Amino acid sequence: MIGVIATLKIQDGKAEDFEAVFRTLAAAVRANEPGNLCYQLTRSKSDPLTYKVLELYADEDALNLHGASAHFKAAGPGLGPCLAGRPEIEYLDGVA
Repeated sequence: MIGVIATLKIQDGKAEDFEAVFRTLAAAVRANEPGNLCYQLTRSKSDPLTYKVLELYADEDALNLHGASAHFKAAGPGLGPCLAGRPEIEYLDGVA
């Protein structure tokens, strides 16, 4: 199992737009990626402009499929204008 935590900082006033695009992306991930076990957007309680995406994939093939998917690529133009910088991505190995 592979875990991913993506930290996304957004611009002030862009939360509604960001969350709307992400909802569409998350629905497509859940519908089209059987190797994706979790794809959950969360927002920081201490900084409302910081979001974290919690992701779990069955294996490396599932992770690669996600990054190459049409729905992931299509979300970029909607998410990009909301961001306040590049996402920070952390990869994790499943332990138990």
